[in-house]
Amino acid sequence: MSEELIRVEHLKKYFKVPAGTNHAVDDVSFTIAKGETLGVVGESGCGKSTLGRTLIHLLESTDGKIFLEGKDITHVNKAELKRIREKMQIVFQDPYSSLNPRLRIENTVIEPLKMSGRFKSKAELKAEANKLMELVGIDERLREAYPHELDGGRRQRVCIARALALDPQFIVCDEPVSALDVSIQAAVLNLLQELQEKMGMAYMFVTHDLSVVKHISDNICVMYLGQLVEKAPTKELFAHTLHPYTKALLSAIPSTDIHHPMQRIQLKGEITSPINPKPGCRFAARCPYATEACQQPQKLEEVAPNHFVSCCRIKEIG
Repeated sequence: MSEELIRVEHLKKYFKVPAGTNHAVDDVSFTIAKGETLGVVGESGCGKSTLGRTLIHLLESTDGKIFLEGKDITHVNKAELKRIREKMQIVFQDPYSSLNPRLRIENTVIEPLKMSGRFKSKAELKAEANKLMELVGIDERLREAYPHELDGGRRQRVCIARALALDPQFIVCDEPVSALDVSIQAAVLNLLQELQEKMGMAYMFVTHDLSVVKHISDNICVMYLGQLVEKAPTKELFAHTLHPYTKALLSAIPSTDIHHPMQRIQLKGEITSPINPKPGCRFAARCPYATEACQQPQKLEEVAPNHFVSCCRIKEIG
């Protein structure tokens, strides 16, 4: 069994809004082993990006615990946070808005190296930056360019190089290919997998594209309105999908098999508000199997080895 790198216990992130309290991330628990990829999937607004940002302290958690290599990093001071940031990085969804338009590509990669204090001279900084840019496939002729002079795929390669600068152990990939063309998506995904094999880091891969998450992930967590409704190893999840919401998500994956047309599950009903939610199942308003029992609080239960589902009716409908 792989050694544990990240452990999250009952993590919560709430936001105060005029209408009440938005439960963006609500009682989420999972682990990520060294060198593995955890895929986090769900519809837009389910809280998956907020979960990733809370994990690396871009947002501070409301409650719960975050552990890195067994050490509690839930609440840390500035000095500790700087050390943690070297181990935990993020690649954002939009490569253009996450890059400084006034910095050349080379200077963008040099910046975190300079802030770390590990390198004593400009020559060392330049050499390390060139090494990183070569690693992610940025041509030498482009290293003096500005972000607006590059296409989306090359910009995302710059963002990946920047994230790798301080040799992190863990990277949150926040929908890193959703803003790119399909052909470029494949190249960036392959690059991420190659880098993982070379450097042994772990990923949390946030996406709404289940075909992408199937390709890259070892384990998958399915989120719905701030909560995990199902988590399992990737092969197990796709072979034995149990939660009604996960089944609906999988049915939406486009298929090229003309002999077996898609059996699309169409969800009806209103999406429950994440603001001051009631204690029952948040998917119940759209679930075809919902009963009175679904108005009671739900909890993740292990229904098969390493396969967890949050549904009180799973034995009846599974």
